[in-house]
Amino acid sequence: MNIHEYQGKDILREFGVSVPNGHVAYTVDEAVKAAEKLGSDVTVVKAQIHAGGRGKAGGVKIAKNADEVRTYADEILGKTLVTHQTGPEGKEVKRLLIEEGCDIKSEYYVGLVLDRATSRVTMMASEEGGTEIEEVAAETPEKIFKEVIDPVVGLTPFQARRLAFNINIPKELVSKAVKFMMGLYKVFVEKDCSIAEINPLVTTGDGDVMALDSKLNFDDNALYRQKDIQELRDLDEEDPKEVEASKYELSYIALDGNIGCMVNGAGLAMATMDTIKHYGGNPANFLDVGGGATTEKVTEAFKIILSDEQVKGIFVNIFGGIMKCDVIAEGVVEATKQIGLTLPLVVRLEGTNVEQGKKILDESGLNITSADSMADGAQKIVELVK
Repeated sequence: MNIHEYQGKDILREFGVSVPNGHVAYTVDEAVKAAEKLGSDVTVVKAQIHAGGRGKAGGVKIAKNADEVRTYADEILGKTLVTHQTGPEGKEVKRLLIEEGCDIKSEYYVGLVLDRATSRVTMMASEEGGTEIEEVAAETPEKIFKEVIDPVVGLTPFQARRLAFNINIPKELVSKAVKFMMGLYKVFVEKDCSIAEINPLVTTGDGDVMALDSKLNFDDNALYRQKDIQELRDLDEEDPKEVEASKYELSYIALDGNIGCMVNGAGLAMATMDTIKHYGGNPANFLDVGGGATTEKVTEAFKIILSDEQVKGIFVNIFGGIMKCDVIAEGVVEATKQIGLTLPLVVRLEGTNVEQGKKILDESGLNITSADSMADGAQKIVELVK
């Protein structure tokens, strides 16, 4: 789950991590009032969307007075920002962060991720702040320093100090940088983050070390114990189909193809998508109905797939273990009757209660093409869509 920059900074502030003062604004008038409340010589007007690259897309402006704040707020609010992370469709700006300016001396990068190679949280740091870390990794990898963190001990002060020295934080500010990194690690662990990225981390003219930007992502599987984080979810920033799927505990991710997929099990779903691609088709989604799906759940899954206007055909691929084939079949029949399905539908069932499932489909009177295997089903749906 993603949150906005201003929400991330509020969390950092709670943990003693230094961030600039700022306020969220939903209207131009709110933006001007927020700037007046801050009373700084320079005010930053920042678009709040779940994507990076906002500055390059015109979503970050520096205002020197209240009139400029009003002008920039009016310009950015309601604008569709297109960045390298939004895709060509972009995202509409519905809220702003109005923040005090600061006297930046130097910019750095600090981030925490889970390194799957070591199965440990790793802190990365670089003196190339303000640049995409992927670019730094590609062009000057020697400027990225890492500390692998022991989960029992946690990030130690000497590791943070070593990072600070490696990225050339001024000696007089090393202690503040260490405090910053220790606080960031505490946020990462206690709030169940999957990513905590500060880019840039800055040193200022008055001798502070602070987060000028923040990106915090959270592990969806841990949200049940992070109710305060769950409340920060902005549904306007998410695909409506994915939001609807989450209500029924369906794992759904929209893609840009035209063959809808409904599968049980993440591994089988990935294999199904690969097989469709192998035979020249393009999957429209990843959809895992899970092991304990009910008829209602399957029906909703169908509705979500069909809400995508790009879908020209559907492939249902079920290997029934815990999931029973007859339940899937009942859901397929119910959904097609409710929706009045006219698109090509290919169904492959295998496993528990497979004969009952096939019988339900055969006796439904619906135009369903059955398949004997995943490859057979993928070939058939690709041909039918073509």
